[in-house]
Amino acid sequence: MTKLKKFTAFMNSLRFRLVLLLILIGVIPCVLLRIGMLNSYENRAVSLRTSEILSQAKILANQIVSNDYLENSGSPTINAQLEQLSTIYDGRVMIISDTFQVVKDTYKLDEKKTIISEEVIKSFYGEEITKYDSKYRYIEMTIPLVRTDQENESRQVIGVMMVSVSTDSISLNLDYLATNTRIIELICIFTVIFASVIIAGQMVRPFHKMSKSIDEIQTGYGEDALSVNDYTETKLISEKFNKMLGRMKVLDDSRQEFVSNVSHELKTPLTSISGYSELIESGMAAGDDAKRFAGEIHKSSQRLLSLINDIIRISELDAISTEEIFETVNLYETARSTVQMLEISAQKHSIIIDVTGSDVNITADKQMLEELIYNLCDNAIRYNNPGGKVKVSVYTRQNNGVTENVIEVADNGIGIPKEHQDRIFERFYRVDKSRSKSTGGTGLGLAIVKHIVAKHHNAHIELESELGKGTTIRVVFADNMTV
Repeated sequence: MTKLKKFTAFMNSLRFRLVLLLILIGVIPCVLLRIGMLNSYENRAVSLRTSEILSQAKILANQIVSNDYLENSGSPTINAQLEQLSTIYDGRVMIISDTFQVVKDTYKLDEKKTIISEEVIKSFYGEEITKYDSKYRYIEMTIPLVRTDQENESRQVIGVMMVSVSTDSISLNLDYLATNTRIIELICIFTVIFASVIIAGQMVRPFHKMSKSIDEIQTGYGEDALSVNDYTETKLISEKFNKMLGRMKVLDDSRQEFVSNVSHELKTPLTSISGYSELIESGMAAGDDAKRFAGEIHKSSQRLLSLINDIIRISELDAISTEEIFETVNLYETARSTVQMLEISAQKHSIIIDVTGSDVNITADKQMLEELIYNLCDNAIRYNNPGGKVKVSVYTRQNNGVTENVIEVADNGIGIPKEHQDRIFERFYRVDKSRSKSTGGTGLGLAIVKHIVAKHHNAHIELESELGKGTTIRVVFADNMTV
């Protein structure tokens, strides 16, 4: 079974197909060249032999007519010339009268017999016919014997000369040539096969180098990059592979960082829950202390639950299989209803939150849109100062001829330092970690916003912030998406 798999793999390999292609490209011309040479020689030799015999036969035909050989076939001169023609070309000559009777046969087989054939009949109508039979190796020609009356300017066919000559000498030369050309052909074929194997091996070598390099790289994301620049194609593959490897490294680093952050974020509330519950269990906490500890346990549990929910949600958004349900959504109404859910939280933090704008319809996943607005507003509330304001605005603007629908969440809170602004949408990234812990945030709110925006291919995020003055985040939807 292993041998069969190896054989199948070899048959399906690029090297085998290249070898086969090169052999076909090299062998077929060799075979065609040999066949062409043999055919060319045969046609040329037959043509020359035919022309030579026909020329002499015509001269003899004129003599036959001028000497009235058909009435007196005993002419020793004509008979000698007929026998000579027959002997020189290893052939047979027959003179046929207008009564289709054989007057002369150099083979002395059919003299005085009647011959009626298609060629003879056509010759009596003035046609000159030549025929080559390669199978039986002979050339046959029929030549009309024409008497010309100069006074009346008339021509009369009085008989036919039929000449049949052997082409054995041509066939022998052809066989000899075929043998020699076949030897040359075989040498060429073996040379082509050998060269094809070598060339194919050289052509696929870069791919073997590439495979070896990939094996050497392994999964450790070392510093060694794939570099096979033998062909444009292998260079392109190397570049694409290195880019993919870079992305995989980034994703792997991100995954490791995410796992580390999750472990750290889960550890804090769990430690708090474990510590307070242990105090209560041991009886060291009683009365008001027990009540306060229970409150801390509840608070940590809520934070833990929020964290788990956000982790689950961002994992769902990461999944490729996530199905979005796009529909026409009123952005202003969605913002207003979402803000209403946050009024209690805003009052708790002494924050004033309001919504302004007008009805704007966009194409979006309504559930995701509500989640996006909620997280933006919740983040603005948590990172604001007591007595601060959060303003949610919905409006339409023009940008280079494109209509854009915007939801804007602005606060007058602590702001974000410029050096941190590019990273606030990363998972678990916090500008002020101590403040984040005190506000109860999970560090995933803006990361979820980024993922939701990415799901809407017509949307992007804009950020403006100044330390100590506040932050404005806009989510812009280009008005070019249909349901």
